[in-house]
Amino acid sequence: MSNYVLTNCNIIDGINSGLKEDMTMLVNDGKIEQIGKVSEVKVPKGYTNLDIGGKYVMPGLINAHAHLFGSGKPMKAIGGGKSQEKVVSMLRTKIGRKILDGMVKEHVLTALNSGVTTIRAVGDLFYSDVKLRNMIDSGKLNGPRLLAAGLAISVTGGHGAGSFAHVADSPWEARKVVRKNVYEQTDLIKICVTGGVTDSRVVGQAGRLAMTLEEISAVCEEAHKVGLLVAAHAESTEGVRIALLGGVDTIEHGADFDEEIIELFLNNPKSLRGYSSLIPTLQAAVAICELNPEDTLMSSVNVENAKIVLNGMVKGLVKATESGILTGLGTDSSCPFVTQYNTWRELQYVTKYAGLSSEAAIHNATQKNAKILGIDKLTGTLEVGKASDLIVTKENPLTDLRALSRIDMVMTGKTLINNPQVKKIDKVDELLNTI
Repeated sequence: MSNYVLTNCNIIDGINSGLKEDMTMLVNDGKIEQIGKVSEVKVPKGYTNLDIGGKYVMPGLINAHAHLFGSGKPMKAIGGGKSQEKVVSMLRTKIGRKILDGMVKEHVLTALNSGVTTIRAVGDLFYSDVKLRNMIDSGKLNGPRLLAAGLAISVTGGHGAGSFAHVADSPWEARKVVRKNVYEQTDLIKICVTGGVTDSRVVGQAGRLAMTLEEISAVCEEAHKVGLLVAAHAESTEGVRIALLGGVDTIEHGADFDEEIIELFLNNPKSLRGYSSLIPTLQAAVAICELNPEDTLMSSVNVENAKIVLNGMVKGLVKATESGILTGLGTDSSCPFVTQYNTWRELQYVTKYAGLSSEAAIHNATQKNAKILGIDKLTGTLEVGKASDLIVTKENPLTDLRALSRIDMVMTGKTLINNPQVKKIDKVDELLNTI
């Protein structure tokens, strides 16, 4: 049975401010059929009654920047080098591929049970996320909606090179890799314009330009001609500028912005839709900055780079919000202390560090993320005709975002999960709770 009536709901629809009390919602074959006051909605026969009992119903969370190969438990291999090479080599084997497939499946279900009904995965190993997406789309696995970038594109010595990214050192090599990903049927293209924090070896490397404008432009032209959006890892002001000039559609992470950059976000003629958006990811940098390196397994260089990047991301998010740039939300899950089930913490961090209201954070994680990902006609808000991607919480998340850490029910399309269970990493959560 996939026809439900949710009664006695307090609805946060993701469109309007505040909430609607004493509401009923009809769900028919995975889509929202009707929303109205309890006294106004006539329930047809054949619907399973779900009495929400005055709890809070809102759109399912969307994690617009995730990696599925890790749990969030710190590992030396995350930092690159020989440890990472050994792990990647093992995963290349037949047995390793099975282990990897099992891990990404476990992690995507963990995310779903924590209230994440849509995931945009922005870098995998051996197209494991694409394979998983195909399982979900074919009905072989009841999982969240999954958009998969496959392997990202980096340069020799660049962020993710040798693990979750192809290496391309010229515009034509970059075009070739885009064509490879298109052949593998990825949903988007991900590029690494600058270095990154976790595999940095010197202070400043995280924001150092890696790709050239010509390489970025080639990627965007190749992707846009087949209708794919391009997401760009960029962790410095110049990295963001060059990425936008090349025509990328989303900036991942971000940095401080100047007026030229703000204008490029708002009016970007080389992007697919004429504008670009921002997906900040504070969680990984916050953990590296605030926790002891002995716990995160990050070096002093990683810590200094995380401080630089976090400061830039917060400044960029504040300016983007003030300037009307479309901003979403992602977690960078798989990084140290960024689990698949702690998406709620990202909402908490954008309120704590960037001053967003709880409602603004929720809208970034639902409605705005859906628009950025190009799926706003399908999901992101609770509206008639959209997919029944929703979560139920006992407490009101508008007044306390920690309510999102305790999910009572998850529904995504035809899948209903009552009392969802998440296997948590106690040591990780204990330390995160000190921040």
